[in-house]
Amino acid sequence: MIKIEHLNVFYSENKALTDVQLKLESGGIIGMIGPNGAGKSTLIKAILNIIPYSGKVLIEGKESKNFLKNIAYVEQKSNIDLTFPITVKECVSLGTYTGLKLFQKVGSKEWLRVAQALEKVNLSEYANRQIGELSGGQFQRVLLARCLVQEADYIFLDEPFVGIDSVSEKIIMDILQDLKEQGKLILIVHHDLSKVKVYFDELIILNKEIIAYGKVKESFTHENLKKAYGDNIFIGD
Repeated sequence: MIKIEHLNVFYSENKALTDVQLKLESGGIIGMIGPNGAGKSTLIKAILNIIPYSGKVLIEGKESKNFLKNIAYVEQKSNIDLTFPITVKECVSLGTYTGLKLFQKVGSKEWLRVAQALEKVNLSEYANRQIGELSGGQFQRVLLARCLVQEADYIFLDEPFVGIDSVSEKIIMDILQDLKEQGKLILIVHHDLSKVKVYFDELIILNKEIIAYGKVKESFTHENLKKAYGDNIFIGD
């Protein structure tokens, strides 16, 4: 469980997040939506202690900074350098590093986990390709495979479905559903409102403060969407 109490984030003199309070239970897929600049990525980075904040973030009763090895995080693809010279299997192997000791190399046991993860995301034949040779959907599946080998209980994905093909999107969602059944907590920053009812068990609607949080059928309402996006919001049924 992740418990967030009175979390505030400032960028210079501007307040990015105001008094965020949430309690996220394990064993579900939670979506987070809101307009551009609403603070969605900022909230994830605060939980991960990547940026400074005031307030409290507890994971299973411990301060989040003491729990980071058990969180797998995939940031937006636009923030990742795809020209970096690294192969697919090497990229996936980075997820094993949280379980290795200082200066310990990736061994046969870790490489087996890498191979199994690549098989699960249907990319075994791409293991020795450079990441820059992949399509957007293929690379997103590589990043998910990296999460799989980390074997974390908490998985944060920031806009994972932007610019990917429908085949990759289905593969990713099928795997996430399996992880949910294993008791994992999965938090996804999302932008496509038409998929909310299909993909998520619970939903956070954010615009610098929490507009709504709860089961999708209770929180995903036109009233809450208008509060977050304004009067011009439209979503098809």
